[in-house]
Order: sequence, then structure tokens, then C-alpha cells
Amino acid sequence: MLYEPTVGNSLGIMSKIVGRTLDFLELFADHRRPLSLSEIARLLDIPPSSCHDVLHTLQDRGYLYEPVPRGGYYPTRRIYEIAKTIAEADPVVSRAEAHLRGLRNLLDESVLLAKVTGLQAIYLLAFEPPHPLRFQAKAGDSVRALHATSAGKALLGSLTESRLDEFLRTTPLSALTPRTITDPAALRLELQAGNSRGWFENHDESQEGVTTLSARFLSIATVYIVSIAGPTSRMRPKLDRATALLTKLCQELEAAP
Repeated sequence: MLYEPTVGNSLGIMSKIVGRTLDFLELFADHRRPLSLSEIARLLDIPPSSCHDVLHTLQDRGYLYEPVPRGGYYPTRRIYEIAKTIAEADPVVSRAEAHLRGLRNLLDESVLLAKVTGLQAIYLLAFEPPHPLRFQAKAGDSVRALHATSAGKALLGSLTESRLDEFLRTTPLSALTPRTITDPAALRLELQAGNSRGWFENHDESQEGVTTLSARFLSIATVYIVSIAGPTSRMRPKLDRATALLTKLCQELEAAP
């Protein structure tokens, strides 16, 4: 009798293949040089036989090529061209990009855009200043430590009372620095203050020496968060101007068609 995979098994196999393909692409981004099949297998800690099919499928589809015979594989610009086409058509990012870049230029600090899904927020855009010492995050990174970051507080401030109650009841508020708010009642007051003024703050709470400010806006019934982040020493004298520009920007993005 032939084995017929269940839906669950099929999804598991598909997830593994997709995950492995993404691992391949991220590996090239990390190493930025041609990699052989054996190197890929070693770096990903998987058997060479498991690499073979994915590697050659990517090559057959035009995503990888060999710069020199037997000199390893490297991604073609096809990945870039597809990603560029997708990014240019993004309905929210394309509208927000110029605004966020302008805010970065005005304040000379990192400016980021994140999208909220449930209790997770993923960065979609990140513009950094030229300073060697700066806040760094990449598109695709998740906002961490919701209770200790301004973006996380903006997310928590958007929750209904029942969902916030559940979060505070079930999530440990770990101390990341001496300034991290670890008391649920104190965090609730902090969120209420942020909602009242229209922006949220994090002064050395997630990482010592780092200050971030965040505000949110709605687009097509979805919550987005704009953050400004930088070293506390540089951010402190900019706070009033930064919060004014941040709230104005979010109001404009929410009002835009």
C-alpha cells in the first residue's frame, strides 16, 4: 500500500524545505562570498545530500550561479530584482519610506517602522544615521522585550484591557537593566501615560545607554509603529523635538489615503 502523507506531514515537509531555502540565502548574506556544497552543509550543520536538491533547484531557477567552475556558488541579482519589485509595490512601506528617511535626516538618529501582528511586531524599514555608535535593527527583525522597549509599549498600549490583563498575568517582566519596569501595575500606568500623550518611551530600560521613542498609527485596520532610537547621551537633548516630530508623522501617515 502506498504511503499518503497527511496534511500535517505535508505542511511540516514544506515548512522544512522553505526554512532550509531561507537558511541558504541568509548564509550567503552572512559570508558574502561563493560557498561550495560542502561548506554550506558544514556551516548549516546538515548532510550534503540534504543541500544538493535545494542548491541545484536554486541554480536551475536562476537564483545561484558558479562564478568560476568548481569555485562555489553565489546568488545572482535575480533575488535583488524580485525583492526590489516587491518592495516598490508595498502599499504601506512605499508611502512611509520618504517620511521615515526625512525624520532620520532631521534627527540624525535611527528611525524604524514595525507592523504589529498579535503580540509580535516585525520591523519593515530601518534607516540609520552615519554615526559609528547607533541603534541597529534590520527589516525582518522582531521587536524584543515588549515591556522594556518603546515599540513594545506602543504595541501593549494598543491591546484591549482583557488582552493586556492576560499578557501581564502570563508574561514575566524580566529585568534587562536596573531601569526596566518589572511591576505589572507600574507598567500599566506607563502604558496609560503613553496612550494619553500619544507616544511611548524607553530610557535605558532594554539596554543601558539607549533611548527609544515610539508612536503608532493605523492603516487598513492594522497597527504600525514608528520608532526613533539612539544613544541616550545624544537623544536626551532632542526629546521634545523628537516626540513632536514623531507624533506629527504618525498622524499624517494615519490620515493619508
